[in-house]
Amino acid sequence: MAKRIILTCLVLAFFIPHVAFAQSTTSNNAVSPRMRVIIDNDFSGDPDGLFALTHLMLSPSVEVRGIIGSHLKVGDGFDPSKTQADNAAKKAAELLGILKLNGLVPVAAGSNTAMLNDTTPVKSAAVDMIIKEALRTDTQLPLYVVCGAGLTEIASAVLANPAIAGKLTLIWIGGPEYADLALPPPGYSNPEYNLNIDIAAARAVFNHSQLKLWQVPRNAYRQALLPYSQLQLKIKPQGGTGKYLTNVIEGLMTRIQQWHLNIGETYVLGDSPLVLLTALQSSFEADPSSSEYMLKNCPTINAQGGYDYNAGGRNIRVYTRLDINLMFNDFFAKLELNAK
Repeated sequence: MAKRIILTCLVLAFFIPHVAFAQSTTSNNAVSPRMRVIIDNDFSGDPDGLFALTHLMLSPSVEVRGIIGSHLKVGDGFDPSKTQADNAAKKAAELLGILKLNGLVPVAAGSNTAMLNDTTPVKSAAVDMIIKEALRTDTQLPLYVVCGAGLTEIASAVLANPAIAGKLTLIWIGGPEYADLALPPPGYSNPEYNLNIDIAAARAVFNHSQLKLWQVPRNAYRQALLPYSQLQLKIKPQGGTGKYLTNVIEGLMTRIQQWHLNIGETYVLGDSPLVLLTALQSSFEADPSSSEYMLKNCPTINAQGGYDYNAGGRNIRVYTRLDINLMFNDFFAKLELNAK
């Protein structure tokens, strides 16, 4: 019976045409979209977001429905301007041009400022994009909103239209370690970097919403270590895209020396798990099956950006171990295929 079901699925997949736009790294149609994704990231900040965006755009099982450039904390050293979200959107568009995918996916700037409090949404084209996509009734593909920075836009979207909370899954790179799961690193920042971008937005998502949430806290996203040797051997040779990505990392490595910081020979591509947990889900019974998570009661976020236990909190996934080998090997292969 199981064999007949699988065979039927394969036959249907062969004969039913797919009309959704999909990025492809190959010339055949063996892989087609099985999920929709909106990616929200501070692309004018830490360059790890540019790596995640590249990887996502080269993943044919994902239909990227929108790209959102989001803001950083005021005065952030990566981009101290007052137009951080606008700059992030421009960087995303620049990368699409390098990938020769100009105009295929809408790019929107989010708010250039954080939320005033945890109950008042900001207004932006990015917020409208999330709401519109979540309310679609013409597709059965599940929707993921994947965030590698602050939560301003998704928090505002749910505050503006609470009905969308049950229509998507939020994957967030951010938040400190849970005391029962991991210890913080030496010299850790408090609040955690991404949470600190917009504490009010995090409070809106954790404390007030019913969003389905998969969280990748600091102890997990710090596992995504790319050695400089692999940057040189696996990424740099892969055409214009490889050169571009290598240049942004090497440029940062050079600039950071003026602050007398020695970051060694690895770089945390902490936003790349957004691709691992979406595009690289298992074939049957789809899920990020090679990574590990705990189910926890969603804590409340206090005004200082810390967790407070909430016995009545909804269940959320908190990822503890990520399949970094699968993630990076897939990225290297897609870059090579794209460069051919």
